[in-house]
Amino acid sequence: MSTAAPLPLRQPEPVHGIEVSPLLACDPRKRRLYGADTYYQESYEQLAALTRDVTGFAHRHAALLLKPDAVVARRLLAAVDWLAEHGFRIVAAEPTRLTRTVIRSLWYHQWNLATPYRRRLAGLFLDSTDSLVLLVRPEADTDVPASVLLTRLKGPTDPDARVPGQLRHLLGRYSYLLNLVHTPDEPADVLRELAVHFDDEQRAGMYRSALAGEDRSARARALAGRLHAASEPRELDFEPALGRLRDTVARHPGLDAAAAPRELLETAWRHRVALDAWDTVVVGSKVLPMREPGRTPVLDGAGVEQWRRHLADLRAIPSRRSSP
Repeated sequence: MSTAAPLPLRQPEPVHGIEVSPLLACDPRKRRLYGADTYYQESYEQLAALTRDVTGFAHRHAALLLKPDAVVARRLLAAVDWLAEHGFRIVAAEPTRLTRTVIRSLWYHQWNLATPYRRRLAGLFLDSTDSLVLLVRPEADTDVPASVLLTRLKGPTDPDARVPGQLRHLLGRYSYLLNLVHTPDEPADVLRELAVHFDDEQRAGMYRSALAGEDRSARARALAGRLHAASEPRELDFEPALGRLRDTVARHPGLDAAAAPRELLETAWRHRVALDAWDTVVVGSKVLPMREPGRTPVLDGAGVEQWRRHLADLRAIPSRRSSP
């Protein structure tokens, strides 16, 4: 008499990191990846040592990164004013430097879309001066996380899709790449990106400042003045920048300074002509492809309506379990 072989025991799923609450990110894939992400782990664990309500903190706070293009265009104070006008209190402010490593860490799950041109242009300006990170919270209660709300109010990356009232529309509709500001999409992104920008001591200071809830707009204005003083002002308009590039190329015999803008840039690069970095970015971001066609980001954010549906689903879970 034969006996059936025993069924193999099911192996437990490997644990790669900490648990990320569905209240911090909509996408389960994102929660799995962030739970194993060193930046997220460090930030979450540090905040958990300061407050029991990590999830509530992450829901109530958003971050705004004012990039070097906002610095040289002298738009930092306009952004500070816009935040106040839209009901956001600045509770912490610190400068940061967008080095090559920081850039790739911030947009690690989205830069698979970037063309080589975009990476090259980003490298020309993002590390050119310090940037400014503002940690903010809405003065009134919101039905979605503050980061989700601020991301919508900020406006899209596409300059042609921006509308009056949005921050990016106010600050300047230059190009896809020169969009002046960035916001973390969801609560989990706020925690992770603060760890990308700041070490433990700086981040702890920002968390303590935010937990105190005091208005730090005066500090934000002081830092804005310091960043402006440390950098040369630049205009970011296309035609003047193109004219200056043509003048530079015209000083090199044999090169066609009247060529179409894309050809002008590629010829100058091929012949190692020293071009002004900001003018190159202004022109290049208008005439060179920024996104690889057919690709989607590894991870993406969730908008206001998606978050409303997500929160409604989470609220419905206990009642479903209690139903017969």
